[in-house]
Amino acid sequence: MDIHEHQAKEIFRKYGVPTPNGYVVYKPDNAVKVAQQLGGDLDVWVVKAQIHAGGRGKAGGVKLAKSTEEVGLLAKEMLGSTLVTHQTGANGKKVNRIYIEEGVNIEKEFYLGMVLDRSKEMPVMMASSEGGIDIEEVADKSPEKIVKVAINPTIGFRGFYGRKLAFGLGLPREQVNKLIKFAESIYNVYMDYDASLIEINPLVLTKDKTFIALDAKMSFDDNSLYRQPEILTMRDLTEEEPVEVEANKHGLSYVKLDGNVGCMVNGAGLAMSTMDIIKHEGGTPANFLDVGGGANAETVAKGFEIILSDPNVKSIFVNIFGGIVRCDRVAQGILEAAKITNVNVPVVVRLDGTNAEEAQEILANSGIKNIIAADSIADGARKAISAVRGN
Repeated sequence: MDIHEHQAKEIFRKYGVPTPNGYVVYKPDNAVKVAQQLGGDLDVWVVKAQIHAGGRGKAGGVKLAKSTEEVGLLAKEMLGSTLVTHQTGANGKKVNRIYIEEGVNIEKEFYLGMVLDRSKEMPVMMASSEGGIDIEEVADKSPEKIVKVAINPTIGFRGFYGRKLAFGLGLPREQVNKLIKFAESIYNVYMDYDASLIEINPLVLTKDKTFIALDAKMSFDDNSLYRQPEILTMRDLTEEEPVEVEANKHGLSYVKLDGNVGCMVNGAGLAMSTMDIIKHEGGTPANFLDVGGGANAETVAKGFEIILSDPNVKSIFVNIFGGIVRCDRVAQGILEAAKITNVNVPVVVRLDGTNAEEAQEILANSGIKNIIAADSIADGARKAISAVRGN
């Protein structure tokens, strides 16, 4: 789950992480009043679109205003507009809220981020002296400019981790302890809130030698949200795919992709393998859909409805290994889906495991013409791809 920049900064401030003063605005009429309340020594304000995507600066979603009147004009221009960045896709995202901040007297821009490194089984903090809107290019072309420190969670953050970051950035001695304190606070936020990602780009050093989080991005482990009620209150459903929200209501793990072969699978590992083999055979998966270990006829029928809500889907590959989920239950679900949903594309079915023979008999006697049996996962992938191509 993601949250907005202004929400992440609220969390930062609780941990003593310096951020510019700012207010969130939902209506253009409030923008000038907010700017006047902020004031500021520099007579510069920053108007920022609040969407769950990076690349806002390059897309025109972060703009400077040199008067409160200009803040109002930018607010009218930005609110309700659609912002297209390299992370939103071609359709972009509608801007429903903006964040207005006071200007900051910047001396130097850095990058600071934190993410889980699964190969090391530890959170890793990353920093670069090349912060700003082109950090992706730095990572691609000059990875040596990014300092990485794996932090052992059994001992927590220690000063030597911060010193490694500071020395890697080439900071003078008088700024080292300031960065250590800043980095430790970010680590504590990451661990206390079960974050999966924290990104500050840019982290700025001001003219008065203070480190400030000029931007803030946070993502959270969905599996931990049951113990993070504060984060759940920050969820913005308008930023999420409506069909993914609907799937979640029914206990289905669904992620929309850009392909044309719909996938219905039980188990995340098998779902990943199914998508991999579809790609290997020359096709493109349209989704990740895990019906879970407790799937029943109603769940399977809902899964079909969700998959078919994507107009790009030209065939569906049902790949079920029966264990906790019996194959005959899935077969009954397919029949139920055919009754209540217009399953108007070929459905390739591979069922193996508990009650697989009974399931195959149910489907064979169903009278549904567009069901195609598959003998293996590879055979199923090939048949689903062939069905997309009209063969």
